[in-house]
Amino acid sequence: MSLQPANIKDREIKKEILEVIKKWDTIIIHRHERPDPDAIGSQCGLAEIIKNTFPMKQVFTAGSSTGDLSFLAEMNPPVKEDYENALVIVTDTANVKRIDDKNYALGKKWIKIDHHPLDDSYGESEWVNTEASSCSEMIADLWLTFPDELKMNTEAARLLYGGIVGDTNRFLYEATSSYTMQVAAELMKFSFSASALNNRMNVIKPPVAKLMGYVLENFSVSNEGVGHIIITQQTLNQLNIEDKDTNGIVSLPGSIEGVKSWGVFVQQTDRHYRCRLRSKGPIINEIAKQHDGGGHPLASGANARNEDEIDQILDEMKEISKNWTPPKQ
Repeated sequence: MSLQPANIKDREIKKEILEVIKKWDTIIIHRHERPDPDAIGSQCGLAEIIKNTFPMKQVFTAGSSTGDLSFLAEMNPPVKEDYENALVIVTDTANVKRIDDKNYALGKKWIKIDHHPLDDSYGESEWVNTEASSCSEMIADLWLTFPDELKMNTEAARLLYGGIVGDTNRFLYEATSSYTMQVAAELMKFSFSASALNNRMNVIKPPVAKLMGYVLENFSVSNEGVGHIIITQQTLNQLNIEDKDTNGIVSLPGSIEGVKSWGVFVQQTDRHYRCRLRSKGPIINEIAKQHDGGGHPLASGANARNEDEIDQILDEMKEISKNWTPPKQ
């Protein structure tokens, strides 16, 4: 039933992960801090598949509250004692320091499932597919590879579809492949409303709408096609929003003509800046790595101590963007 060409090595690690899951009675699934739809979708979608396939197993989902994404799923947190003889699976998390809920280290065995570039190896079993659009696509692919052994249900399909939509920005990003679309189509065969979920994920709060106006009014673009906006604590307070609310505007500058790459720099309460870097082609994750960050080639995060470091990041982005031209359509 797998829709993609056979990849022997990839299939072997998926088979290994499935066999490990079969052996453990208690499974605790973690994801990264500050969860996005893919983190929640892959974490809770996998939990739903395991519970549906192996109803006698105890399956927990660990991490902080899902907040505004609670319409996707709420956590089913374990207690410390649950880790004593548990398999820990971490989804959508490139490095150990970003794993939400530090009790993960108490587990007896680890599995890592991720689609980010391999910055930090961890876990006895590790499945990293940087060609996947999302970790949710990978979890769906695990099911599609072993449809006779894993049982999908409507809730898992809804979660995984939501995770794919979130990480592809509704199938607009470069990482969206023909396989991504095939996987989404398979998930849509289940009886959830894809349009209702898409609409719910597209809802923005009035303060965030004001922030969008502020960004469009104050966003600047260099001659090299590098755009940026700096959002200070003062601006956050004036607009009555928090850092987490700025997630909804990160992709917005990409629709401005002439923008090749861009950064959204949000000041934190300790005065440093959280940097969200995006690109239409120039590779930016190597820049992010030089500034306490990392991520995908075209979507990364970093940190800047002050506006001088922001200027340095922008200069580096200008250097890689000045000779890049978009591919012909």
